[in-house]
Amino acid sequence: MRNMTPDVMISAQDIHKSFGSVSVLRGVSLELARGEVVAIIGPSGSGKSTFLRCLNHLETIDRGTIAVEGEVLARSEGEGRAQYVSEAEIRKIGRRMGMVFQSFNLFPHMTVLENIIEAPLIVKRMKREEIIPKAEKLLAKVGLSAKRDAYPNHLSGGQKQRVAIARALAMEPDILLFDEPTSALDPELTGEVLRTMRELADEHMTMLVVTHEMGFAREVANRVIFMDGGHIVEQGPAQDFFAAPRHERTRAFLHNML
Repeated sequence: MRNMTPDVMISAQDIHKSFGSVSVLRGVSLELARGEVVAIIGPSGSGKSTFLRCLNHLETIDRGTIAVEGEVLARSEGEGRAQYVSEAEIRKIGRRMGMVFQSFNLFPHMTVLENIIEAPLIVKRMKREEIIPKAEKLLAKVGLSAKRDAYPNHLSGGQKQRVAIARALAMEPDILLFDEPTSALDPELTGEVLRTMRELADEHMTMLVVTHEMGFAREVANRVIFMDGGHIVEQGPAQDFFAAPRHERTRAFLHNML
């Protein structure tokens, strides 16, 4: 079921999500265009990560509509509960998105190369001889060719996260979702991950990034969204957003962060 222009990569409309009696998302709407880099910022507990997890079905929404490249993932009519498409459709839509987590989520018993080729082998049923050259190119891209046969416990946090980015790219997604990709890293290792993300932005990868890195949001994102209390409080082009935030709550948050 298609319902949008193809250049809208993600459309989320009026997303509501509660955990028990706690309302975490209260009518969040977002459109992400092809090649756009959008940073979502806000205090802890504002619903940023939950929203990201709803987009790729790690969490289910209570109400609202989500479509990815025009394919509807979930939709609710009026005030009714959101209805999801079939499991097969969910998997197919989900493959259009890659996700990079705060905690890397690498398989500890597999080498760097094995971590990268695992999903293409199993999910896409690619042949080893087909995926290994691609994986080696991705390792070169993130500056880790020398770590091809290393195990994750021999890598720094920054190296693990760059492997996680290469692993997400190995599935050839159209969209990359990043959930606070640097918040588990020592400050001196943050730069190498942000540099990789900046290079992806330069290549016009469509990216939605939940982050505490205000420098990245200001310099790399096309648009910045500020969330608080399960709402989008304010959004706008990155330069305008930081130069002249309109909302008092945004100003207070940026004052504490910058």
